[in-house]
Amino acid sequence: MAVFVADEQTRPIDVEHLRRLADFVLADRGVPASMDLSILCVDTGAIAALNAHHLGADGPTDVLAFPMDLPGESGPGEPSILGDVVLCPEIAAEQAARQGNTPEAELELLVAHGILHLLGHDHAEPEERDVMLGLTDRLLAEFRTARPEPAAGGGVEIDVEAP
Repeated sequence: MAVFVADEQTRPIDVEHLRRLADFVLADRGVPASMDLSILCVDTGAIAALNAHHLGADGPTDVLAFPMDLPGESGPGEPSILGDVVLCPEIAAEQAARQGNTPEAELELLVAHGILHLLGHDHAEPEERDVMLGLTDRLLAEFRTARPEPAAGGGVEIDVEAP
């Protein structure tokens, strides 16, 4: 599976760390290795425009998820793209400060949250919310305990674009 991470904003972030987290979540959830995922980090203006265009909402948000294919939908040999997760590190940092969290931990939460949305999880109803939040907490705790090291010389493609 290929996780592509593009950084199109100015706040310093560890894109390799986000990629390792995405790999961890995808592997835990049994996503086929043939599926691709994109993570895009953008500024407040870009995410506000996406939020308005796709959801009809005013202003910036922390994360948007754009699902494409669910695991198993594509046939053998067909391209298979799980979807895109769009993050706003500036909004994440603001939320982290209000919640007594670090910006890095908030971005981890948003990556896991966005991927779970791509996999069909939701939090509209209290029961769904409990399941999604519990799964997010477990994934982050296990990721932080496992502390996956950077891949040495290959395996997963990374597309990092700095401003």
